[in-house]
Amino acid sequence: MAALESVGRTLTTAMAGIKALSDHLGADTAFAQSMVEAIELIGESQGRVVVSGIGKSGHIGRKMAATMASTGTSAYFVHPTEASHGDLGMVTSQDVLILLSWSGETAELANMLTYAKRFKVPIVSISSNRDSVLARNSEVPIVLPKVQEACPHGLAPTTSAMLQLAVGDALAIALLERRGFSAEDFKTFHPGGKLGAQLRLVRELAHVGEQVPLLSVGHPMSEAVIEMSSKGFGVVGIVDEDGKLAGVITDGDLRRHMSGDLLAQTVEAVMSRNPRVIRGDVLASGAMEFMQDHKVTVLFLVDDEGLPVGILHIHDLLRAGVV
Repeated sequence: MAALESVGRTLTTAMAGIKALSDHLGADTAFAQSMVEAIELIGESQGRVVVSGIGKSGHIGRKMAATMASTGTSAYFVHPTEASHGDLGMVTSQDVLILLSWSGETAELANMLTYAKRFKVPIVSISSNRDSVLARNSEVPIVLPKVQEACPHGLAPTTSAMLQLAVGDALAIALLERRGFSAEDFKTFHPGGKLGAQLRLVRELAHVGEQVPLLSVGHPMSEAVIEMSSKGFGVVGIVDEDGKLAGVITDGDLRRHMSGDLLAQTVEAVMSRNPRVIRGDVLASGAMEFMQDHKVTVLFLVDDEGLPVGILHIHDLLRAGVV
């Protein structure tokens, strides 16, 4: 079908563009050096990253600023037209400007260039023309390889926009790693949605206190069954004389030991020893993966001394949106 052939050509062109960019990093020392210099300049800046561009470059710039902001680099997007009508007041000499223009000759960026030179705001430019006005007036010109657009007329920015996006992501992730931005930091900026749920800690979702089904060694199984039924987790934790978790009794353990004297036996005669446990500072996504890998639906939380401090059921993760 013609439609599928068109899709195939676009994807092939896109892949060729990314390969060209990757090859460019290894073959063009100026490009590689400019990436390193941009990362160092932004990483050492005392201000924020201000991103700007017009048209498709502007859309890419918005995404670039959003990605940086969410990964520990304070950034925002300023539309070049709005910049010329007062928004330049947002930009200070402590900031770094990232200006995007495939040709490097975008007229709408002229006022931003003039302002940056006047107030000594360093510029990182992303273009495809090393001799362009934008590149020549940048402290760090990032010059991309010229690539074929997916548009059959070579007019609609497609592959070129994707290369700009790739460079923006590369800068953001390099800055993330440079700052040692952790999953816990990530959680601060992503409290909502599925991602926010995955970044919650186990202790935030666990049941604690009187909700935790526990019995000490020496108790009869009749009490274990009552504890399991009243707490509703299908499991009871057994603690030793020091209060540490020595084992667990599950529905499966009851079935395996089913006999006439089951309820008269002590809990330690039936319990499964060395149970799988988890710490409260583990991410919810990690707890879900652990449960799936070990085919369990409930985990006891223990502290550094092995004392049970909570219990987590897989339903708690599902209700929180961790899937």
